[in-house]
Order: sequence, then structure tokens, then C-alpha cells
Amino acid sequence: MARSLYEWLWQHEFWLPPGITWEDMQESEDIHYPQPRDLLLSFPFALILVVIRCAFERAIALPLSAKLGVRDKQRPKAQPNPMLETFYSTRCKTPEEGELISLAKQCDLPVRKVERWFRRRRNADRPSLSKKFCEACWRFIFYITSFVTGLAVLYDKPWLWDHRECWTGYPQQPLQPSLFWYYLLELSFYWSLVFTLPFDVKRKDFKEQIVHHAATIFLISFSYCANYIRIGTLVLVIHDASDCFLEPTKIFNYMKWKKTCDSLFMIFSAVFLISRLVIFPYTVLYNTYYYSMEIFQPFFGYYFVNVLLIILQLLHVFWSCLIIHMVCKFFVQGTMEKDMRSDTEESDKDEESEDIRGKEKNGVTYFSNITSNNYIQRNGSEPLNNRTHLTNGHVKER
Repeated sequence: MARSLYEWLWQHEFWLPPGITWEDMQESEDIHYPQPRDLLLSFPFALILVVIRCAFERAIALPLSAKLGVRDKQRPKAQPNPMLETFYSTRCKTPEEGELISLAKQCDLPVRKVERWFRRRRNADRPSLSKKFCEACWRFIFYITSFVTGLAVLYDKPWLWDHRECWTGYPQQPLQPSLFWYYLLELSFYWSLVFTLPFDVKRKDFKEQIVHHAATIFLISFSYCANYIRIGTLVLVIHDASDCFLEPTKIFNYMKWKKTCDSLFMIFSAVFLISRLVIFPYTVLYNTYYYSMEIFQPFFGYYFVNVLLIILQLLHVFWSCLIIHMVCKFFVQGTMEKDMRSDTEESDKDEESEDIRGKEKNGVTYFSNITSNNYIQRNGSEPLNNRTHLTNGHVKER
């Protein structure tokens, strides 16, 4: 059964254009073609990248964050409560009003204290500023390395300048060692992101990030097996171009260098919008959909790779909408407030406002206390805190 599945999966009709079989892709001493088994090397290399990342963050990025003035907020800790902890871990992290009332009765606590406990517990799970700084540093180091590597590998390749060259002689295009190692580096990195996904900073577009990583891994793997390496290298370089500016923007934001952060954000926005909404559709989508038809007739691999590229483009449109919205807010407010993809930390100001609302519900407001004291003082009397109340209700002057 396994052999039948293997033979069905590797039918040349799926992977190669009509008229080309696997016999036509046989290697020789001088000519090497991509082999699917080569992709297995990405797993150990991904684990090596994870180890390098951990060492880099602990030995370099974390001490650097302290020297650059990145300070973590002192967060009030939630008091140990087994019942609330069980509900938080197994049921829900943000309970509704009815659930808060029920929990308050079970724990014999005021509802506001239960709500405050959940707020502090959620804040405890949010990543610290130094963790965000370390993650941004690691990604910046990788993206700048991969982008420079991509340019060094492709600068003398004809398909970088003439996109029709992506299909010259396809699929019988020999695999060059530099292209193999560049592909392996990128695939290993995205596998490492999948391995560390549970521990990385979770943002509001977490689900979109998962879809992006999955589509990228499938696209890299399939393009390698079907020898779409030339078009794949263009996809990788285009993506790394804008990411080189995104991560330093985050770094300077964590350092509170607002002007530098704002300047880099505007550069990142321009590079992202141009590369993902202009260069990518023309250089990759139009090239893959139209120019490739000059060489071969459509087949399964043609449709499959175009579907993956369209998924990436839809994600580009999603993130572009967020970026355009942030740019509009920047021009209106004159500064960048925060990353819309980040989860906002709940502060103690929320607790203070809840205390005030609670007093208002009981008929004793902070405003009434102030006005009462002011009224007493305007009539020439001393404030009540300067008097001593006796048990019989009389007041004795100190």
C-alpha cells in the first residue's frame, strides 16, 4: 500500500509538463537536478538554527537590550488561586460577566477582584519587552543575511533581469550548488519558525502567520521538487527585501527612539507596498501564469504553484491594508503609536476606573467626596480628618 501511494504521488503528470518524464531528468556527473530527498536536510538545519537562535538571544541580544535601555514593565502578579487558575487554563482566559459572577461566588470574592485577577494573569502571559527585542534582533540578523545572500547568488543570473529566462529549458534546468544552499537556508529558517511557534510572540495575525508559514514551506518544497527554483528564488528575494526594514523598526520602537522608528516605518511601508503589490504580481504571478505558457502546456504543478502564489498575494493584501491604515494614522497623529498586530497590555488604570465605577454603583462617588470636603473648608471649618469622632456621635476638636 505504501509503495502504491509512493508511485501515485510521484507520477510525472503531477510534477512535470506534458511530454517530460522522470527518465528525462536523470542526473549525470556534470548535471544535477533537484531531488526530493534533499529537502530532508532542512530538518536538522532547522534545529541547528533554533540552537543558534537561543544562544544568540541569551548571549548577545538580551545583554544588548539592557545596554540600550530596553526595560520590562513591572507587572503586578495575580494572587495564587487554584480555582481561578484551573478556569484560566482549561476554559477561558477572558470570561464573560456571568462567568465572573459565578466564579466570584465560588471563591467568595468581589467580582472586581476576580476580574482584576484575570487581567493580571493575562498580563503575566504576555511577552516582555526584552523578549520582543531579542526576537526582532534574531529575525533582523537572518533577513539581512538571507537578502544579501540572495542578491549575491542571483546578481549574475539571467532570470533576475529577464524574467522569461525562468522558463528557458524548463524543466531540464541544472541545479547549481549556490542555489541549492540558498534554498536550503530559507526552507530551514521557515521550519525553525514552525518549531518555535508556540514560544514566539503571538500577535493578532497569529492565524495568518500560520497560513503564511505553511504556504511558504509548501511553495519552497514543491518548487524545489518540480524544479521551479528560478521563480522560487525571485519570490524569496522579494519577500526578504521588506523584512529587512520591518525588524529594525520594531527594535527602535522597543528602544523608544520614536523618530528613528517612524522614519524606518515609512521606508518599510514603501518597500513593502511596492515589492508585494507591484513587483511580486508582475515579476512572479504574471510571469508564472503567462510567460510559462510560452514553454509548456498547463499541468497539475502549474495550477498548484499558482494557487500557492495567489494565497501569498492575498496575505500581502491583508497586511498591506494594516500598513496603509497605520500610515494614515501616522500622517494624522504625527507619530506611530503601536503595531496594530500587537496585543495591548491591560494596565492598572483599568482597575482604577473599575474601582470608581464600583463606588458609583454603591452611591458613594469620588467626586462627591471631594466636593463635600471643599464645601466644609469654604465654610471655615476644618476637614473631617482633623477631628476625632466619639462613640456618642459628637465631634471633639483636636
